[in-house]
Amino acid sequence: MSSILSFLAALVASSFIEYAVHRLMHAGVLLHARHAAHHRDGWGQGFWPELRDYLAPGLLLILPGWLLGAAVGTGWTLGCVVSASFMAYAHQLQHDNPLACRWMRIPVHYVHHRDQMWHHNFGLAFDWWDRLLGTYKVVTFGDEFPPEERGRGPLDIQWGRTVVERALERERAVRTRLRVLRSLSAVSNLPRR
Repeated sequence: MSSILSFLAALVASSFIEYAVHRLMHAGVLLHARHAAHHRDGWGQGFWPELRDYLAPGLLLILPGWLLGAAVGTGWTLGCVVSASFMAYAHQLQHDNPLACRWMRIPVHYVHHRDQMWHHNFGLAFDWWDRLLGTYKVVTFGDEFPPEERGRGPLDIQWGRTVVERALERERAVRTRLRVLRSLSAVSNLPRR
């Protein structure tokens, strides 16, 4: 019984943490530059890279459950992993195929990006916390999709990054490094007093 309760508690806690972290990103407290780039680029990184990014820091969230024993730790860990997996899926689905996100009235993360919402619709997998904490905003959704996109299934998402996306990412990283090197070189070539 304690495994089931801790599993359910982990689902609720994880969904709140997802909401809170996303709000903190928009407030400029956590990973603001990276998140602003995500909004600028407008696409997800694929299910597997997204899941990695949720699980790595999520390990800290998993540890406390084990302090309460094996049954609680097992349930808590499973709840956190299931939640992270569903969040990664929901995030990618709303970038690639938002019409298939049928468990919410509107796919909040999709409209959050589409309408560049910096103060509304922070949920990824669920809209509960947005509704409860006053950040939910109802907007029209669905009319922008042509008929050929309406028949796509819920598994029609990018599971990993494509070769082209990885190449573009590497190219952006190289350009950034070159800009930094040029600026450092320009500073070092200034006349000394």
